[in-house]
Amino acid sequence: MEAGNRTTVTAFVLLGLSNNPLIQGVLFVLFLVIYLLTLTGNLLVLLVISTDSHLHSPMCFFLRHLSFLDAFYSSIIVPKLLENLLSKKKTISLLECFTQISLVILSGAAEACLLAVMAYDRFQAVCHPLLYIVAMNRKVCTGLVGASWAIGMGTGLVNTILLAQQHFCGPNLVHSFACELPPVLPLACSDPHISIATILTTMVVLGLGTFVLSLGSYTRIITTALRINSATGRSKIFSTCSSHFLVVTIFYGSGVFRYMTPASGSALEQVLSVQYSVVTPLLNPLIYSLKNQEVKAALRRMLARKPRLTF
Repeated sequence: MEAGNRTTVTAFVLLGLSNNPLIQGVLFVLFLVIYLLTLTGNLLVLLVISTDSHLHSPMCFFLRHLSFLDAFYSSIIVPKLLENLLSKKKTISLLECFTQISLVILSGAAEACLLAVMAYDRFQAVCHPLLYIVAMNRKVCTGLVGASWAIGMGTGLVNTILLAQQHFCGPNLVHSFACELPPVLPLACSDPHISIATILTTMVVLGLGTFVLSLGSYTRIITTALRINSATGRSKIFSTCSSHFLVVTIFYGSGVFRYMTPASGSALEQVLSVQYSVVTPLLNPLIYSLKNQEVKAALRRMLARKPRLTF
């Protein structure tokens, strides 16, 4: 579209992961299976926690929101990815692209905050067990979750509004399988410095900030665990926290690196995007739920429950 002497892009083209039809077919099956497993795992956790009257702990409350967030996060990315793997026309309108960018930032920011909150919850449970119920009461938990969602929404809205003010005159080729800020922003013909400064500030304050909070919580947990005389107790704490910290490190590491380095369209950038947008939502219900004895017990109760026939 031309406005005066200025050409305005009305759609972007997502170049995706591969142009090879055979590889695209394999990737379609792979990502479809991952997506179905992600939805099944997260919705199952949601169902178990919501229907079991025994699950009222703060961690279960956080897990319910994390499971919903992961299912939502995956659904922002994967359906469009699957569509493009089968379609020859890989275009996406500006409105759809900006919407996807906003929802991706919202989900990523909210999840970063929520993972930090869950690390803090484990810190209180391990380091201050006698004050845990008081420190993590219902009001505090609701406030922490509400703040996580509010920060995510605000971050997504601010960054997307600034991006929407940019002028895109071509080229319109996005070197990615999804609309994200790093590969889209370099396509702007106008000065993008404000958007770049905003996203870098977001990543430093929010990304690195929440990671430092999580790291501090897990460091205190490990320090406390080393003082425990029981080998079984130490082993249980290390087993749980090591798996949690691994997921947190992968999520923060891939996300921060992707958003704080210049986009080049490299294979590494694609791998990092797949990691935090596709793989992490699959791993979270497995790591956090299967390490939670209350959730495991509730899942066993639900599977063992026999359906009753009513006449």
